[in-house]
Formats: sequence, structure tokens, C-alpha cells
Amino acid sequence: MPPKKSTIKKYEVPVKKLRWHCDPKSLGIQTTEDIESSRDIIGQERALRALRLGLEIHNAGYNVFVTGYSGTGRMTTIKRLLSEFEGKDVPLRDQCYVHNIKNPDEPILVTLPSGQGVYLRAEMEDLLHELVKIIPAALESQRYQDKRRGVLEHFQERQKSVLRDFEKKVKEKGFEVVQVQVGSGVQPEIAPVVGNQPVSFDQLENLVTQGQITREEVEQKIKERMLLEKAMEVMLREMRNIDRKAKESIDDLTKKHFEPIVKLHADEVRAKFDNEKLQRYLDSLVEHVVNNLQKFRPQDGESQPPGLEQSEQQEQDSFVEFRVNIVLDNSETKGIPIVIETNPKYKNMFGTIEREVDRNGVWRTDFTMIKSGSMLRADGGYLVVNALDALVEPGVWQTLKRTLRNGLLEIQPMESGLFGISSALKPEPVAINVKVIMIGDAYIYFLLYEQDDDFKKIFKVRADFDVEMPKQEISIKRYVSFIKMICDEDKLRHFDAAGIAAVIEYGTRLAGRQDKLSTRFNIIADVLREASYWAVKEDVPIATASHIWKAIDERIERVNLVEEKIQEMILDGSIMIDTDGWAVGQVNGLSVYDLGEYMFGKPSRITAKTSLGREGLINIEREADMSGPTHNKGVLILNGYLHSKYAVDKPLVMTASIAFEQSYSGVDGDSASSTEIYALLSSLANLPLRQDIAVTGSVNQKGEIQPIGGVNQKIEGYFDVCKARGLTGKQGVIIPHQNVSELMLRNDVVDEVKAGKFSIFAVKTIDEGIEILTGKKAGKQLKSGTFEPGSVHAIVNKTLIRYAKRWKELSA
Repeated sequence: MPPKKSTIKKYEVPVKKLRWHCDPKSLGIQTTEDIESSRDIIGQERALRALRLGLEIHNAGYNVFVTGYSGTGRMTTIKRLLSEFEGKDVPLRDQCYVHNIKNPDEPILVTLPSGQGVYLRAEMEDLLHELVKIIPAALESQRYQDKRRGVLEHFQERQKSVLRDFEKKVKEKGFEVVQVQVGSGVQPEIAPVVGNQPVSFDQLENLVTQGQITREEVEQKIKERMLLEKAMEVMLREMRNIDRKAKESIDDLTKKHFEPIVKLHADEVRAKFDNEKLQRYLDSLVEHVVNNLQKFRPQDGESQPPGLEQSEQQEQDSFVEFRVNIVLDNSETKGIPIVIETNPKYKNMFGTIEREVDRNGVWRTDFTMIKSGSMLRADGGYLVVNALDALVEPGVWQTLKRTLRNGLLEIQPMESGLFGISSALKPEPVAINVKVIMIGDAYIYFLLYEQDDDFKKIFKVRADFDVEMPKQEISIKRYVSFIKMICDEDKLRHFDAAGIAAVIEYGTRLAGRQDKLSTRFNIIADVLREASYWAVKEDVPIATASHIWKAIDERIERVNLVEEKIQEMILDGSIMIDTDGWAVGQVNGLSVYDLGEYMFGKPSRITAKTSLGREGLINIEREADMSGPTHNKGVLILNGYLHSKYAVDKPLVMTASIAFEQSYSGVDGDSASSTEIYALLSSLANLPLRQDIAVTGSVNQKGEIQPIGGVNQKIEGYFDVCKARGLTGKQGVIIPHQNVSELMLRNDVVDEVKAGKFSIFAVKTIDEGIEILTGKKAGKQLKSGTFEPGSVHAIVNKTLIRYAKRWKELSA
């Protein structure tokens, strides 16, 4: 027989505690048109304080890692806080690379105040344009040509003098210098003169044969020629020395003539910039130009100086040493730079050195192909990046750590293996000052904190966003302002007071506590948008509470296919669940199915069988390798409870098996531990339990009921099964008393409880729960160690005593 109504009445949860209702009149408004929207950050005071600390402390390592669930307003909060810095006037810098003339593989970094990078580039372009006009003209000037001609004539005259002296000496010896064809060229050779004509030594042999010259004379000629050839070598060396000195004199003349011209124009650039590295670069550039004037000389067939007929690109390619590569241009940046990197690939974050194919089909690169990334663009300001995106991109995390740790950014292409991109260029690293804000979840934060020693040094501030906030009058007012803001920004239908109240109630339901409001504003905003959609479909000017509930129901309908299938299986008997009657060792436990986007509850049959033995508790789920660690712990706690309760004066000689019937996907959590105790006690006492009441609740070794999660979904899951089979007025759910404050049940559940067709019981101990389920007193333990006669515990104890005696008899 079921227990008397008066016996269990004291455990029933009053209807007013099953759901918190927001009174639309308490809002003091008619519609959202009556209020002002607000862009304040709601319910994240702790995170705001942490963010402000991280953003405003500029010491090394005070970068910020933002944690929290998606939808709690992390990015919105960051953007709004950073917007406070947008108008702040701060000194910014331009970063430029120029050609390193002495070592082209190491481009020189020139750091200038913001706006001067563009100015420097324009000045260098003007300098080049001036030089390509002035130098060719100066090369062709009469003054320079006269001096050059004079130098050349001087040295040419010296060469002629040396040559005349040598030729004179040769003639005195009876020889003459002739030019002999050798290959494709000619070379001087000393030939003897016979009959006023130079002849070869082969011809001398013929003359000897003919008797025109003696053998002794030929041999004498050979000796004299050897001496003259040595003299000719000396003469040729002197001629080359004269050539070298002529070149040196021309170079010296050119330097004296052109260096003042080039330096004069370079000094005009120099005077406009106060930068030591730029000054050194201009010094080397002047020297380079003076030593390479041929680059400015008109080519054969040109009537104009180079640069005037060439295209701008050709001119830049020819005179790359004049170019300025501005990798960071802050000329138009107003306030502190704020960069939100949505695609943190390596080159997007840190820049790269690009390559191109030249006219010969060969890959080439130079300093002009150095490109910056978001890290450099955020110099002097803030960079926001998603943690997971950065971690999964190759090379990004390691380079980010190194950059923040050293304060230096090295721009290099991402190496990609043996045949990947590589570059011989090693640009001078950029000293940067960037505050990085990473957004991720708590799992990533703790993983990095534990596994990466550098992480805790460079991310010293954690801003943790909460999913809930206290439900206070000020919180409700901010909620209403948020609703107004969404209506204005998304141009939604306005909501009446009842509709606003429904949104606030839904926020409480999402929070999972009656005294809290959810801060998952992405979900709230979606509900508002969808409710407005249904109001538009109905062609009404104001959205009401019915549209809110319609939007919520439709959201559930889109994702609850699994729930419906399980419900069908319960109703057609495929999943065996009793919702009335009595059964020994059998209880309806309540489980939660979490699909990620949707969570729902459904009952599960839990059974227990006991017998004489020494195996103790057998967790069938564990034996089948389908039990999670938390569930295993719950079963072990049951063992502790049974021993403390019944094995004080005797050994516990019992074998008991516990199972979640028709469970094939694994079980975890300890919310069914109280349910398992009820089933065990029922089996040991051979007392039937009510099947119209489902149970949830964790338990400790003292028999105290502990709170569980998903209480609303669990109650509603069992309610839906009972309602589908027909409510009898006897059905209900037992929950831990601590979960009462978390109740935000659906309105239809509350209505049926109010009508007396369904009940919610809250218990503090196993004893209270067993009384509801059996209709018998649990029974207090007496001083003698026994229990009140006729109570559940007395019957269980009697069974265990019988087991102990029988085991002793069998063991004798």
C-alpha cells in the first residue's frame, strides 16, 4: 500500500518553489520602447577588473588570457574595453627597412615617428629622381670632360714616351716591335730587321741557307732578342702601372667632382630626419653612388638620362638601394592600435618575406618583399587572438612566445620542409611593445599552464567570464536594457512587459538557479530574434510572452529528435519503465542525456539483487567496462554506507549486484547512488518500492543526500513519460533538498503539480527517501545497536544477521 498522504506531505516541495515567476508589473514598463538601451557589460565584474588590470599594466608579461563559455560576451567585452583606448593619443612609430649596401642579406631597420616613414620614402624617391638627372648631365659637362681629358692625355703621353724609348732601344739593336695575330687577338713581338724589313726567325734560317747571313749572326740575334723581351716585359708592366694610375686619377677626379654633388642632395634628406641609423645609411649610399656612377650613365643609343625614359618599376629595380620598405605605416593611425586577428596563420601574425620569379625564371627576393603581420601592426597597442586558432597553426605558438618573451619580432617566412620556402635574408628584428589578449576556454588555459613553463610568465592575467550572475534588481534592469539594445541593433519587434518577463525567466532557467541569471547572452539574443520572427509571421506590432515560448519550443523542436525516439521506445515498451505499481529491488532512476546543443532527462530502470555470499557489491556496469570513474566511486560509497549502518556488530556476508537495465552506452556520474541504495534495501528487506516515483540524488557514506546536476531536465523527463501514459496523481520525483533552489520547471509541470496530479519531493537523507518509496518508517538505531521494530532498517538488519549466521554454519 502507498504511504498515507500525511506521511509524505512534509517532503513535498511547495508549488511556489517549483519555479520563479517574474511579475511583468514589477518591471515598471509597458514595452521595450519605454526604456533606454545600454551597452554596459552585464554580470562580469570579476572579469572586467581582471581585464582592466591586464590592459592598463604595461610591465612585461602582463598579457591577458580570457576564459569562459562561448556566448558570455568575451569578445564583446574586450571590444568595448579596447574602444576606450581608441581615442587615446600615444606616440607611435613607423618601421622601415632600407638596403644594407655592405651586407645586402641583412636589411637595416629604421624606426621613425609615425608619419615619417611615408615622408622618408618620398624623399628618397625625390633624391633618386634628382640624381638620375644631375649625374648624367655632370658626366657630360664640359668642365668634367676637360679635366678628365687632361688626366687621360697626361697618362697617355707618359705611355707614349715609355713606348718611344723602348722602340728606340729596339731599333738601335737592329729589331722592330711588330703586332702578331694570336687567336682572335694580337700581341707585340720583337722581330729582327734585315734589309730594312722585319723578318721572322724562320726566315733567318732560310737566309742562312742562302748565305745572306751567318749562323753566328743568327745566334747573336737570338741572344739580343731575349734581352729585349725582358726589357719589353718591364715596359709593359710600366704601361699597366700607368693605366692603373690613370684609372685612380680618374676615380679621384670623379670622386672630387661628384661626391659634393651627391652629398649635397643626400644632406637635404639627412637634415629632415633625426635618426642615427638613417645617417649611417645615407653615408654608405653616397659612397655607393660615387663608386657606381656608371649606373647613371646613358646607355648606347640613349639620348636621355636613365630614369627619364625607363618606367617607374624599372627604375626602382635598377636602384633598389634607394627604396624604402615601410613595413609599419602609422601615418593614418589614430590612437592606440587595436588589431583583432581572426585568421592567425603564421604569415598573418608575424609577416613573411615574399619571393618572385625574375625574367630568367629564377626565384629571387630582397628587402622590399618583407611584409608585416598583425603582431607588428599592433605595436604600441593590443592584439586579440583566439587561443585554439593560434595553437593549431604550425609555428604560431612558439613564435608568439618567443616574441613576447624577448620583445623582438623577427620577420621570416614559415619554413616548410626540405623544399619549402626559405630565404637568405635576415632582416634586423623589430623591438615591439604589444599587449596580447588570447580568448580560450578553461581547459586550454590549464593545459598550457601545466605543460608550458613560458605560459605563466607571459600571460600573468586571467580574466574568467562567468555563465551566471546574481538575480538582483539592478541585474534585471540591465537585462531589460540588453533586450532593448538587441531590438534596436537588429531592428526587431519591440517586446511587451510579459515578453520581457518571459525572457528573464528563461535566463534564470539557463542559469540553473532561482537566484541567478544567465550571462550567456548569445542564447538570449537568439531567442529574442526568433521570437521577433514569429511576431512578424503573425503580423503583430509587439512581441509577447507567447512568442518567447514559441521561440524556445521551436529551438527545442529542432534538436530533440533523440529525446523523441527514446520517449517512443519507453511508450511502446522497448525500454521497460514502470510508472505505477510496486516492485522489489527496482527503482526508476533519472538520467541526463547531454547532446552538447541540447540536454534532456529520461528515466532508467535500476535493479538490485542480493544473496548470501562474500563478493560484496558487484557493479555490473563496471564489470562490463561500461562504468565511468564517478559512477564507480558512487558504488564504493554505497559499500561504506552499508558497512557503517549494519556491520558494526557482525560481518557483512552478502553478495549484491546492481545494474542499469537496458543501458548500452556507458554510465557515469554518482547521481543514482541514492537510487541504488533504495534498490539494495528493498531487495534485502524484500519490501516493494513504488514505481510511480522516480529518484535522483547522490549520497555520502553517512546516508546524507547530496545535490545533483540537471534537476529540471530529470524531473521533466519523467513527467513527460507519466503524462504520455496518463497522470494518476500519485506520480512524482524525489530530489535532494539542496536542488530545490535550482528548480525552474516548465509551466506545464508546475500546473500539473498545482492540480495535484504530480508531486516533487525533497529529501535530506536515505531514511526520508525510503519512507516515501516503501510507506514504512526507516527506523532509528537504538542504543542496543538494533533498529525500531518493524522498520525498514530493522528488516534489512534481520536479513543480514540471518546471512551472517548461515555463513558461519556453512563455514564450520
